[in-house]
Order: sequence, then C-alpha cells, then structure tokens
Amino acid sequence: MELSPKQQFVDLINRSTAPLILTHQRPDGDALGSMIALYLTLKKLGKRVSAICVDPIPPVFSFLPATEAIQKEFKATRDFVISIDASTVLPDKVFYKVEENKLNIVITPKIGRYNQQMVSLSDGGFQNDLIIVLDSTDPDRLGISFEANPDLFYENPVINIDHHAGNDYFGKINLVDLTATSTSEILVSLIEALGQKFDEDTATALLCGITTDTGSFQNANTTPKSLTIAAQLVAAGARQQEIVKNIYKTRSLETLKLWGLTLSGMQLENREKFVWSALSKNDFQSVGAAAEDANGVIDELLKTTSGVDFALLLTERNNDLHGSLRSIAKGVDVSQIAKIFGGGGHVLASAFQIEKANLADSQATVIEKIKNHLSNTNNTEEKITQFKAPANLDAVEVPTIEKSTEEQPPKW
Repeated sequence: MELSPKQQFVDLINRSTAPLILTHQRPDGDALGSMIALYLTLKKLGKRVSAICVDPIPPVFSFLPATEAIQKEFKATRDFVISIDASTVLPDKVFYKVEENKLNIVITPKIGRYNQQMVSLSDGGFQNDLIIVLDSTDPDRLGISFEANPDLFYENPVINIDHHAGNDYFGKINLVDLTATSTSEILVSLIEALGQKFDEDTATALLCGITTDTGSFQNANTTPKSLTIAAQLVAAGARQQEIVKNIYKTRSLETLKLWGLTLSGMQLENREKFVWSALSKNDFQSVGAAAEDANGVIDELLKTTSGVDFALLLTERNNDLHGSLRSIAKGVDVSQIAKIFGGGGHVLASAFQIEKANLADSQATVIEKIKNHLSNTNNTEEKITQFKAPANLDAVEVPTIEKSTEEQPPKW
C-alpha cells in the first residue's frame, strides 16, 4: 500500500541525519515561524539540522526563539572519498596528520605494502541528506541557496511544504494545502505526526506564522480550523501577547516616519479603483530607516483604505524596485497583478520585484501596466456577460483538443 505524503514525510525525516531547512528571500512571519518550529523539532529528534535564509531577519521578528540558529550564508559541502583496494593487503592502523598545509593519511598494513595503483578517488554524498523547503512556490524564491547549489537539490530528496496557489509542486514530496492559512498551520499536524509535543517556543513560532498570515485573524482567509489550531497552540504555551506586542503594538520612530511619507504620497486611480504610494531610497535615508521598516505597518495601513479594490506600495530596495500589493475588496486577486511583473503570492497579499530598476524610470510604466491589465480583464468579463448561447446547441461546432505529449519536468 502506497504511503500518504504525510507518512512519506515522517519516513524521510526518520531516515535523515542532517536535514537542511530553507525558506524564501525577504522572510515574513510565516516563513520564520515555520522554519524555527521545524528546526526546534528536528533538534529534539537528534538531527544535525541546518536552517538557512539568505536575507536578514526583520527586526520585528527578533523576539522569536532560536533566531540566532538561522544562517544567512550556505555552501553545500560533499565528502571526498579515498578508496584503497584491501583485497590483498589488509590495514592494521589508520590515522592522519596535517603538515605544512597538507593532509597526510597514514595507513600501516598488517602484511605487505600498499602502492599508488591501489588508490582511487571519488566524490561522496553531500553532508545534508534531506532538503525541506518552506513557504516557497518555487526554488527560485530561495535565492542564492538554490542558484549556487543545484546538485544538492538534484541528488537529495526535497520536501515541499507550502500553502500558496501558485506552487510548482517541485518536491519529491509535496505537502501543499491551498486551504491552509499558512505553512505554519500545515506544520502543526506534521510535527504531531513525528510524535512530538509543542513546547512554548515551538508553539510561539507556529502561532506567529498563523497570526501574521491571517492579519491577526482579521483577513478573509481566517478559517474555523485556523482558529482551532491557534487555540491549541495557546493551550500548549504559545506566548500570544508577546506576538501581538512585538508585531502590532511596537513601532519604531523610523517606521512611523515612513508611515507619514506613505500617507502624504498616496495617489488614487479612481477609474481603476486602486490606491498606491511609493518610497524612494532618499525617503528611507531622510528618516534613517531601512527597507525592512516599510514592512508590516505600511502594508497594514494601505490594506485598510476604503473605497478601492486594492493598494500598491512601491519601494526602492538596493538596486531593485519592490512592489507590495494588498487586496481590499472581496474577490480581487492581487496575485494576478503581481504575475505581470514576475511575482506572486496570495489572493489577498502578493509582491513582485523588478531587478535593476528604480522609481524614476519604472514607476509610470508599472502603473500603466496595471491599468492596462485591469482594463483588459474588465473587457473580458463584459464580453463573457454579454455572450448568449445559441438556441440550437447541437449546431455549435466543438473543436477537438489534442492531448499534449510534452513531457513533464522531472521532480526532485
């Protein structure tokens, strides 16, 4: 009988000795909460686990436990194997020493003598024997962790745990639940399947992920299940008030100043029913703020704007232009707008990034493309509404659709 994805997850975890946990660039509360919870769980199981996120942890999440264990840089290392034919000469002693930057491996035979013809060299396996990707629709969102180590992903099993509709199902095991509010919510049952109970730190990390991805249970994606799981985590010792205080009640002076700049620069596109604002590098410098200071409170502010369908915040980050989208009206999928620029995310909250771009050169183009997209979408909907089926449906010629023979990409 074939194992379920959850059973396969448990089996791979049990057989792994050095799992690697990865999450997306510019981590949010769900990415960090799920990573920390899984890291702490695997440590309890005696695993030599590593947790990698290529971007810094936003200061607002510094209260979370075990953040110091999350590494920013990662380079996959594999064993180097020196093989010696011992069929005719058996070893008695083996030791090594380092002399003048040379590693000397000394083998003393019981009888006879070793020679160079008995020696062969080869690459061994990677030190990490399992990869777990959290909260990421595709490997490219992992940044340099994936780009610099492609062989690691092809030679080891990959577990993909996510809740986004745009997930590419790139893993050997895909635990993708589109009905879940967050990756942290999915992990609750997976950790239970491993036979582990939640302590205060693990419960706090998971509750942080669920809280942030539901907007403190205010977003439309909040479900009875998410509320039940949140109650379970609080009962297990999750520090709910600590989460609320740090994420929703503590604002730095720099963040508040950015709030003011965003408000003063807000513009309404009345016909298309969206509002947008922008923050340049100079704006950040003028108030002494970092790019991370624009997260959270600014997006929350934009999301509460009334009378429009969605909101957009453009920010210059390093040499790129970042866009953050928040749906305000019911039924408006901002992930479709993010896809215009190669981004994605949730129906209610999405983002995109245009590399090597700035506000001065790209702002007008971005707004114009969004307007064109909305105009085309509205025209299509109007045509569908106006279409009337012919009285005699039997007279309608239905084209034959041939099944594609294109091979699907291999799964890791």
